[in-house]
Amino acid sequence: MKKLFAVFAFAVAALAAAPAPQALAQTPDPTVWRALDPENTLYIDTAYGRVVVELYPEIAPRHVEQIKTLAARKFYDGLKFHRVIDGFMAQGGDPRGDGTGASDLPDVPGEFIFRRGMDMPFIEAAFQGGARLGFYKALPIVSQPDQMMAITKDGKASAWGLHCPGIASMARGEDPNSANSQFFLMRAAYPSLDKRYSIWGRVIWGQDAVMKLAVGEPPAKPDVMTQVRVAADLPAAERAPIYVMRAESPAFRKVIDDTRKARGADFSVCDVQVPVRVTRTADDNKKERPWWRAIPLL
Repeated sequence: MKKLFAVFAFAVAALAAAPAPQALAQTPDPTVWRALDPENTLYIDTAYGRVVVELYPEIAPRHVEQIKTLAARKFYDGLKFHRVIDGFMAQGGDPRGDGTGASDLPDVPGEFIFRRGMDMPFIEAAFQGGARLGFYKALPIVSQPDQMMAITKDGKASAWGLHCPGIASMARGEDPNSANSQFFLMRAAYPSLDKRYSIWGRVIWGQDAVMKLAVGEPPAKPDVMTQVRVAADLPAAERAPIYVMRAESPAFRKVIDDTRKARGADFSVCDVQVPVRVTRTADDNKKERPWWRAIPLL
């Protein structure tokens, strides 16, 4: 069986400074913050902590369905990160552990480009080389302008994701329709993967764990996914109350502008770190070290 190869990028969700203790019970402003949907949130547990990935079924519906089905089957539990390249990506999901394996599910056709309607707002962050780069939710994308929707038959514009750090994308063979169970998490930006590999999610929290995975092809002592689950399949008490800053909010525009000022001519959409926060109640402090305790409040 031919070996699967994947490519990856490295940047991802950022955390901001914590506020005063009285903020524990506050409800986040819904015009600035949106809660992660448990049905479309994937938890990948590692020895270095939990990696939280937001899934985008509106971008890659077949790939998201495949990942969720395999997670429900506990397929990924115990599988190795068999190919981890510094400055690139971390790949896993092979039951053989050598890059040649797959699940017994059918392969998934490529979903490299998607159609974006007005229900999927695009927040432009840069116009580079004739391309409009920005965000849909926490996902960095390239998109045609909204004006295109007025002249297309389906009333939509073409768009595709960018392989920035933290992006979750599907590995495949030479056949563009050969993705099955193997996936990779970007550790650095890798533009040559764009429109060639199917992006299905982005790390919202836990990129530090991705960066700690043992490097090698294969690593001398590979790290494993101890458990992979969709958040909705776990008891509510085990889900983190994570909120992500809305891309359409003025607060996120300031994040973009501040990043551009800091980076100057080197500015890239991949440099923009999407702020996340967690809300906690006084009762959470009585629990035995809930895993999300490390996420700062804003």
